[in-house]
Amino acid sequence: MSLIDLTGSEPTAATHKPYGKSAERRVDAYFSADVETDGPIPGPYSILSFAIVYAGSFDGVRFIRPRTYDRVFYKELRPISEKYQPEALKINGLNRDRLKHEGSSPQTAMQEAAEWIRSNARGANPVLVAYPLSFDWTWLYWYFVNFTSDGSPFDYSRCYDIKTALAVKARIPISEAGRSRLPPNLASTYSHTHHALDDAVEQAEIFANVFEWGGVNGGD
Repeated sequence: MSLIDLTGSEPTAATHKPYGKSAERRVDAYFSADVETDGPIPGPYSILSFAIVYAGSFDGVRFIRPRTYDRVFYKELRPISEKYQPEALKINGLNRDRLKHEGSSPQTAMQEAAEWIRSNARGANPVLVAYPLSFDWTWLYWYFVNFTSDGSPFDYSRCYDIKTALAVKARIPISEAGRSRLPPNLASTYSHTHHALDDAVEQAEIFANVFEWGGVNGGD
């Protein structure tokens, strides 16, 4: 079955049978993140901008999506090296020369981001969400560890890959679970612009759609 043919219910709140027993139920607070960079890996290259959007919570029984995606954090950063790939700048449209003078320092930006995440988690465990996760997690984790006093607010492994979740629920290979193949019931109403804030909001809605979706029926 192709992804385009997928159908499934979209309940307003997803419910799941709790796994195991716990004296105190933990709650996850999800944050959709998008980074725009000037190269493929952190260290030799730099984050030029990033955005983080509150994307919902889950207590093991009920997922609650926000009514609006207005709890947002956005920063443009000074580059940390002179290396860059011109093709990366063509995609995101950011001006490295301007950011050398006007961008926030990585230390300030990442410390403010970590504090904002912990504050907006409101006592829950922050979980980073991305589509795919590997790129954005790598950059943000490296920057949090290198430029903040307390390290990553997502610890070393609290993360959720929308692409993997879609592949599992849709019963398709990872290679077929790209964003461009999403059917209308899972796609976002927001545009993908390669501006970090726009893309983080779009991704937050896709995450909620996939999380709430019941998946394909067994055997279909």
